This record gives sequence, structure tokens and C-alpha cells, in this order.
Amino acid sequence: MKFLLLLVMLTACAATPQDLSGKMFIFPQETSTAHVRLTASKQGFGAVTVCHRSFTDLQRDHVLFSLATPSGSNDFLTYWDEANKGIAPHIKNTKTVYKGWDYKSNMWHSSCTTWDSQSGLVQLWFDGQPSIKKFISSGSDISGSPIIILGQEQDSHGGGFDLKQSFIGMMSDVHMWDYTLSPCEIQKYMEGLNFTPGNVLNWSALEFQITGRVLIEDKQNLCS
Repeated sequence: MKFLLLLVMLTACAATPQDLSGKMFIFPQETSTAHVRLTASKQGFGAVTVCHRSFTDLQRDHVLFSLATPSGSNDFLTYWDEANKGIAPHIKNTKTVYKGWDYKSNMWHSSCTTWDSQSGLVQLWFDGQPSIKKFISSGSDISGSPIIILGQEQDSHGGGFDLKQSFIGMMSDVHMWDYTLSPCEIQKYMEGLNFTPGNVLNWSALEFQITGRVLIEDKQNLCS
């Protein structure tokens, strides 16, 4: 009975938004099933900003954020590309790679990715430093019902997970906006200052569902 209750809690963790301030998701093992599905407050995006913090020791490809729609499994994806040693945003199934980041193992990294459909430009911010802006996709919005997944990379709408693309480690402070966040607001996020929370995903009022072995714990802080 206790095991059944725990299973129910893990597979249907939240029916209402939860404040995860000071918390983190832990993905403790390589798997093709365990993930967190986030519920977006809106759908249809002419512009997007996604920010999150992650901590891992992986030395292979792995997903950081995956948004799929019925028409595109990689409509908004951020991904560590081990072969190119860079973070690879995918927008509307089109990929670019940002190289040269000091992506060290076993430490927290903060990342924000912005995209605007009018200009088609994507930009990455990593640990407070902005990348160049690159053209990736313009002329049409991200449309259709979004499924947003942490821990697995979607090769289909809500599925198609690959063991060797899964995330192992900790993740925290996930926010998403339906506009391109200003550099000032991004810097505030990076530095842990008071910033405008996401209006699509808000870590302080997050609606989510856990499948498999994903844990929630207080974020680890070293004693001062």
C-alpha cells in the first residue's frame, strides 16, 4: 500500500501550481522514461525566452529543455551537443550551435535562450555572458498544443525518448516567457536578483507531473 501511494505521488505529483522556490528536481539515473512534464499557461508563441539552472557531470549529449508540438518535436529545444562541445538551440526543428562556453561538470550553470519570430534571431546567455545573435527561423510562430518536458528529449509529441539523450543531475529555477526578455532582466535572473517571473512557466507557481524516479529536494547551498 505504501509503495502504491508513493507511485501515485510520483506519477501525478501536482494538480495545482506549486511554489518550488529554493527547490530542485533531481534526475538520479540514466533512463528513457523518467521525466517532468510542465504545464504551460499559454500556447502559441511569436517569441520565447526560457531560463533555467542545471548541474550535471554528463560527458555525452543531453537535453536541457524540450518543447514539442504536434507539428514539430523540436519546436523549442536546448541541448548539449557533445561532438561540437556546444549548446544547441533548436527552433521549429532548425538547429544552431554555440561553442566556447566553460561548461564545467559538477557546478551550477545558468542559461537563457531567446528567440523572436519576426527577426528569426536566437541568442544564448550562459552564466551571465551573452552570445552573438544568429538567424535560425522566422516568419511563423510556434503553434499548436505544447508539451514541455524536463529530463528527456522528445522525438515525437510527448514521447520518443532516447536513453543516451536523457539528463542526469539537478535542475532548478525554470521560467518561460512569451516574449524576449531584456538583457537587464536576464542579468537579474542570472545573479539571483528580483526579476519578472515567467508568464508561461513560473518556478514559484509551477504546475507539473512527474513520471518515474525524479525527486524534489531543497537546493543545496554551501555553508558560508
